[in-house]
Formats: sequence, structure tokens, C-alpha cells
Amino acid sequence: MPRPEKIFLAAEWRDLLILNYEVDPACLQKCVPAGTELDSFAGKTYVSLVGFRFCHTKLLGSIPIPFHTEFEEINLRFYVRRSASGEIRRGVVFIAEIVPKRAIAYTARLFYGENYVRRPMSHSVLTNNSHLEVEYSWRLGNERCKLQARASETPTLPSEGSLEQFITEHYWGYSRQSNGATVEYHVQHAPWRVWSANQSSFSGDASDLYGNELSQLLTKTPASAFIADGSPVQVFQGTKLTSTHAALSS
Repeated sequence: MPRPEKIFLAAEWRDLLILNYEVDPACLQKCVPAGTELDSFAGKTYVSLVGFRFCHTKLLGSIPIPFHTEFEEINLRFYVRRSASGEIRRGVVFIAEIVPKRAIAYTARLFYGENYVRRPMSHSVLTNNSHLEVEYSWRLGNERCKLQARASETPTLPSEGSLEQFITEHYWGYSRQSNGATVEYHVQHAPWRVWSANQSSFSGDASDLYGNELSQLLTKTPASAFIADGSPVQVFQGTKLTSTHAALSS
């Protein structure tokens, strides 16, 4: 059923490269927004490094902004949940988000309080018969950070109860504001088909964005990696959780 929220942004998210790492929950606790709690899969807590393409982007669902409709994003996220209106809302929290355009970073910081930064970025998506190779990167000075993966076979919808389903089917976003408040927003998209990666890696020093502990974690072999085809998405306007909401969810 349609939700009553107003659309803030409509776009397509395509060629999502998702590297997943098991992490000690203690290193994320300080980042958990009020009113939410860490989510886990099979007793394990994950962070995900995600690169993807924004395509056909429109503000308020219908207004394309010249020169800002097609661009990359790379984000580091973790997963939370909260109880609301008789349902469990599974969502993501972004530690940092990278885009190549200043206006996009400014708008996201202004409306959602998200930790967006601007960096020069590039990507490549190569297909050869049943083989797929996807790469995203950003630069800071002479330092280049890159995530990449290779996959083959045919993409399929994630199986019920799988880690891929857990990672891709979080339909809420939560942003911790500078004053300690929490903004909640809804994200709507169809389930994505995924390719399991047979090779994946991250290289570079990302400590300026993620701190030493998480940056070092990213250089290890991911616990899982996959590529998702993506779909049209709608991001709805955010709502600030009240202290009552936070108390009921804690």
C-alpha cells in the first residue's frame, strides 16, 4: 500500500557492489541513533561498504537537477532496528557517504544531517558473457581507495532468510543528529537480484573517513560480497523521532 510520506528523492540505484564485514558490536555502539538498537544476522553484527550508481535522479520525485542526475556514491553502513506502530523497522545507519558533487553532499547534510563528503570518484562496470566485474573508487590527494568484485553465473533473488536478504532488505534510514536527536526516513524499492562474488577486495587508507579501527577492518577479506542489479527507488522525507518514540523503542 502507498505510504503517506512525501517523496524527497526518486532515482534508480544500479550496479550495487556490497562488501560485508563482521564487526565487534562495541565499536559501533557510540554511533547507534537514539531510539534504535543494533541489528544482527545469525548472532553476528555487520558493516557494509557499498558502491553504486545514482541514475535519473529527481528531487521531490519529479524535478531533475541539471548535471546532478547521474553520479556515484560509496557509503559505509551498519544495521539497526526499532519497534514502531506494531512493526519491526529494519534500517541502516551511515558512518560516512561519499559523492563526487558538492551540491549533493550539502543537500544531504542539510535535510538529513548525514555525514556526506565530496571526493573525486570513478567507477567501471564490465560484462563479458556471464562474467561481471564492478569497481568503485575515490581519491584524496594522492591516496586512492578502491572496492571491486567479480562475479559470474546468473543473478537470482536472495533466498529467504539469507545474509543477502538481510543486507538488501532494510527499508529505513536512521540519522543521528548533532544534538543527539534521530531522524527516520523510509526507502522503498523492489527486491534486488544478486550475483555472489567469487573475488572481492578493498584497498587504500580510509582512516580519514572511518577511523583507524574500521579502516583496518576493510582491508581484511570480506565475510561476504555480492553485486546487486538495483532498481528504481524512492526516498521519503525524514521525521525527527521524539523522546517518546525513543523511549518506546529502547
